[in-house]
Amino acid sequence: MAQPCVLLKYGELALKGRNRGAFERHLLRAAQRAVRTDGAFVKIARRKGVLVLSSKELPQAELVERAQGVLGVSVVQPALRSARTPSSAAEAVLQLLTERFGEPGGVSRRFAIKARRRDKTFPMSSSTLAAYLGERVCKEWGWPVDLGDPEVRVLVEVDEHEVFVSVDRLRGQGGLPAGSSGRALVLLSGGFDSPVAAYRAMRRGLRCEFVHFSGAPFTNPSSTYKAYALVRQLDRFQGHSRLHVVSIGDAQRALATAGAGQLQVVAQRRLMVRTAAALAAEVGAQALVTGDSLGQVSSQTLSNLATVEQATTLPLLRPLLAWDKEEIIAEAERIGTGQVSRLPDEDCCSLLAPPSVATRTRPEQLSAVEGRLDLDELVPKLLANAQVLTPGGS
Repeated sequence: MAQPCVLLKYGELALKGRNRGAFERHLLRAAQRAVRTDGAFVKIARRKGVLVLSSKELPQAELVERAQGVLGVSVVQPALRSARTPSSAAEAVLQLLTERFGEPGGVSRRFAIKARRRDKTFPMSSSTLAAYLGERVCKEWGWPVDLGDPEVRVLVEVDEHEVFVSVDRLRGQGGLPAGSSGRALVLLSGGFDSPVAAYRAMRRGLRCEFVHFSGAPFTNPSSTYKAYALVRQLDRFQGHSRLHVVSIGDAQRALATAGAGQLQVVAQRRLMVRTAAALAAEVGAQALVTGDSLGQVSSQTLSNLATVEQATTLPLLRPLLAWDKEEIIAEAERIGTGQVSRLPDEDCCSLLAPPSVATRTRPEQLSAVEGRLDLDELVPKLLANAQVLTPGGS
């Protein structure tokens, strides 16, 4: 009998040129991490533009579920693999239909066979193989052929070593495997935006570390608990994630005492970015990632974003800049962070926030306030007292 397997097909990874091998190695490691489980062996074979997962111990459905979390995979395709002969391929097609629809003689369905040869040394052309297999289905099942609008489309792929047959093509995460584009540090709050921004950054190939700024000692630890839970959820896309928790409550009060007034929120954001940049240097991150969405709140006007960005020389990436809130929440639900983001917490951003926030700021406006604090001493002190947590395991 043909054996079950799962095909992982590349998305834009297939368009890479000479450096494609490096991207494929990242994808292979991501697939290995995703399917790793105690006591169960999963074989991963590399083919042209495809990874083939198979296991005698894990059910195919579980392999599919795990594979759908692998960044860089465009299509997840449960399949049967058979010997590389026309007759074996035909038996695999009939077996697949039986497993999916029961024994012949039930409801008649219009069908089509789509065959593709990745290895052109196969003795039949793609069209001849499709006709041969279609004839076998007509004979055994009595189904009518409909090449224009079939109810069942059977996909047959001839590889160098075997033939794969399937009827399902499931959506993968797409994008690039995490780590293939470098390393970034995500400023993670407990809301909807920053976790989604982190996911979008990972999907572009960035391996992410996370930093969460809490309002301690003036707020309770609820926001840290949420950040931990969010990183744990995001960790399934990259593995071995770390969360740095920096308490800035005293620093926020110092900014307020220094007369920040309406500039308080922007001054806090600049301090966070400055501190994150120093942390990025320690962990080897080449960019910062935030969940900013242009115009969503008063601190995210264009001039305020520019003022905050000038607090660092690192690239400050904003994957959600042009997204609206509904789009962000929908994506949070899809990737599994929405439920955690809805939990209540004491957010440091609301601590000491003025009744109204300045919407048009310039860096020189902040210089007087920041000049009253010794930032060169404050930032290292904040990082020295930071906690490092490993929601994804060590």
